[in-house]
This record gives sequence, structure tokens and C-alpha cells, in this order.
Amino acid sequence: MILPIYIYGQPCLRKESEDITLEYPQLPQLIENMWETLAASEGIGLAAPQIGLNIRLVVIDLDPLSEDFPEYKDFKKTYINPHIVEYDEDSPYDSSEEGCLSLPGIHEKVQRPTRIRVTWMEPDGTQHDEWIEGYLARVMQHEFDHLDAKMFIDKISPLRRQLIKSKLKSLTLGRYSCSYRTKPLRR
Repeated sequence: MILPIYIYGQPCLRKESEDITLEYPQLPQLIENMWETLAASEGIGLAAPQIGLNIRLVVIDLDPLSEDFPEYKDFKKTYINPHIVEYDEDSPYDSSEEGCLSLPGIHEKVQRPTRIRVTWMEPDGTQHDEWIEGYLARVMQHEFDHLDAKMFIDKISPLRRQLIKSKLKSLTLGRYSCSYRTKPLRR
């Protein structure tokens, strides 16, 4: 089932998410719904807060980028209870443009570390503790920020944030256009 994407201003996007167990109610169906929602919105990542659930669950599909990043051909992963446990202080930072399904029409350059250490669990219970680098590290940071009640606009300069203030206000008022199902803030 395709679920609506919660838009900037929704309280669930600013609430920290909690770890879950594999016994979380209807977890396999929820994961399937998240994949369907991600595909319908033509995104590359979706975090549970973006569908109104404050649990640590993320799906990432980098296959659409495989023309530019061949290493991500057929890359589709589900992350349960992901946590960034360390940033490589010796790795360079990279500044690239980011967008977000919860912020339709807004794109800004965000500076992020290029290498991070992440822990997570797969749907079959397999645990991971790995160093991740490159573009996947950026996508993970963006998606995992949602689990910590943060959004990419929190990482831009105060000046840039001031310049997009009217766009953010329009989102909270439901004045935006996008091609996927959304759930704007109701005032």
C-alpha cells in the first residue's frame, strides 16, 4: 500500500524515533509498504517518520542512480535500528545538493562527512557494524537524521535558511505541488 509522505511542519518529523524489535506489529507489511511508497514517490530513501511513525526504520534504493554510480546497481536495503556511532574525523567533508520527499521543491547544498561507522539490523535479524563511505554515507546520514528529529535544512547556513523561509512557510500551509501522496500539516 502506498502511504502518504508527511510534509515539513508535521510534528512527527521533529520527534526522535525509538528502536524496535523484529516483533514490531506487522513489520514485514510495513517494510513492503515503505518500499511501495518510495517507488511511487521516485525517491532514493525513506525513513519511518516520513510516514508518521517514530521508529528507527529506513529503506534505501540507490539503483536509480546506477548509471552515474555503477556500484549501486540493484542496491536496495532495509535498515532496522540504524545508528551512526562514529564519524571519521580524518575523512574529508563533501558538499552536495540534497532534497527531501518531506520538503518538496527545496534543494540545498549540505556539507557532510564522507565516511561514517553505522550499526543496524536487517529484517532477518542479521546485525551489522560497518564503515560506510561515499554517496551511500551521505544518503544514510540524510535518512538517519530523520530518525533523530533532524532534517537537511538544519545543516544549512542561517543565511540560506532565511532565504528559503517563505518556501518552508508555504509547505506548512499546504501550498506546494508534487507528484506523490502527501500529508501536509493541517492548521
